[in-house]
Order: sequence, then C-alpha cells, then structure tokens
Amino acid sequence: MTASLKKVRASMMNAIHDLPLLVAGDEGFFRDEGLDVEIVRTPGSGQRDSDHQALRANVFDRTMEALYDQGACDQFRMCEWGVMKRAVESTVTSGHRAAKIVALGSAMSTFAIVTAPKSRIYEPEQLKDKPIGVSPFNGSHFTTLKLLEGFLKREQIRTTFAGTMKERLDAVSRGEVAAVSLMEPWISIAEMRGLRVLMESHSTRSEAAGDELDGATLAKMFRAEASAAEAIQKSPVRYAHYLIEEAGGLLELKDLKLSRILNAAPEPYTRERFEHTYQWTLGWGLVAPGATYENTVDNRAWQ
Repeated sequence: MTASLKKVRASMMNAIHDLPLLVAGDEGFFRDEGLDVEIVRTPGSGQRDSDHQALRANVFDRTMEALYDQGACDQFRMCEWGVMKRAVESTVTSGHRAAKIVALGSAMSTFAIVTAPKSRIYEPEQLKDKPIGVSPFNGSHFTTLKLLEGFLKREQIRTTFAGTMKERLDAVSRGEVAAVSLMEPWISIAEMRGLRVLMESHSTRSEAAGDELDGATLAKMFRAEASAAEAIQKSPVRYAHYLIEEAGGLLELKDLKLSRILNAAPEPYTRERFEHTYQWTLGWGLVAPGATYENTVDNRAWQ
C-alpha cells in the first residue's frame, strides 16, 4: 500500500517570487518527497487585475497574512525584508500568529527602477527628492531603498505608494512620478514600451513558517524547491508561461528577458545574515526593535 502524502498548505503571490513553488508542484517534486502541497494563491502586485489588499501598509491586513493568521496556510515566502518584518512583529507584538524565518529562499526576484524617456532622468542621482512609485513594505519598497542609498542620502530618497505594477507603469508613463520600482514580467513590459531601466538588482526571498510545521517536512519542501530551481535554471523558457499569464496579455514570450529569472536552493538563514538585514531594516525605521536571532530564526529543516 502506498503511504499517504503529508498535506501542507503553502501560500504564494507573484510568479517571479514563487516560481520554484509552482514548478515543484507541477513537476511532481513535492510528491516525490512524500508531500501533498496545496498552493494557496493570494493577490500580489504583479497580477494585471490584482486588487489592493496585497498592498496595504499594515502587513497583517493583507490577504496572505490574514490567511496565515487564520490558519488557512502553513508556510509562505516574501522578500527577505518583508519576512523579517513579519517575523519580528509577530514576536514583539501580541495578537498575531507567530512566524519564524526558516530559510533563505529559492527565488532571487529582479527589481528595477524605471523612468520614462521624457523625464530626462538618466542616472540615480537625478532622483534626489523626486517621487518613486513603490508599494509599502513590499520588495519594491525595500529594494528601492537598497539600490538608491549608494547614490543618495537617505533623506533624499522619496518613495510613494503607486499601486500595482500595472498602475505604477501607467503612472510613470503619464509623468505622475519620476520613477517606479518594477519586477518581472513588468520590467520587460516597460522595456517593450520604450521606458528606461536606470538600475536593477536581484532580491532574495525568505521562507517563513509557524512552529506547527516540523523540520523534517520543511526539509522535504526545500529539497523539492531546490529541484525546481535547478529545473528552472536549466530551461527558464519552459516555465516562462507563469509570468506571461500574470501579465494578462500585455507581453509575449519573445519580449520577456529570461536572464532575469534566477533561482537557487533554499539554505539556512545565518546569524550574520540576520544581524545585517535586521539592523538595516531597523535603521530605516521599517521594523520594530527588540528582536533577536534566537526568537526570530529557526533553521530546523537542517537540524
């Protein structure tokens, strides 16, 4: 008799962030590890017709967070700084289901700062005191700060809420903001429309889970995601359809820059990484004080 598969519910938002999760499910890598992983899809900023619940400034009001708080999913991933914020604030404040950082994740999502040609902005220094469209406490927000603080003083970097990726693209095209932060497939859409990429960088995901999900199960999930990451890197074109579908008809495969799709095996979240990321986030006033490596991180998948 075949042993029954262990059920796990993992949530996702945007394809570029969660590609290894999707591929591990579709290619049977989770099943190979003895897992039945239900992927709970929640709105993110990347879907063409997404609502704004994924963009609320209070992270606990967002769809994915609300579902996790209610016990409707067991595990999730976001940008490294977003997971840090969620894990820290569930530790130092009351009333929310605890979440620990359980891995440095498998997806390295590209973010780019994009301007319109008519803006005559050609270098990051020209964004001094000019509005840059992001969504608060999401990867676009954190990565924009990371990218620009090498060129501008912190007080010269001005971010503003500008909605979903599509709304941001429209806003910068109309001249309502000086620049916007975009991820794929929206960077490729912007390039297709003649907009200018000033600078870009990969932004690593982190994995989070509650104490209820044991280390052995997490290890199986991460092995499956590692297999998926390897498959994606061997043939990104095979899995590009996830991103094309998210754009809702605004992009064809030939216009998607496949080199921006980067994934790797999940790995333990080290003390050094925690201290660097937490202190940076704390320094920007983006996370609550009082967290420690011991109460925020749990690498039980490798124990």
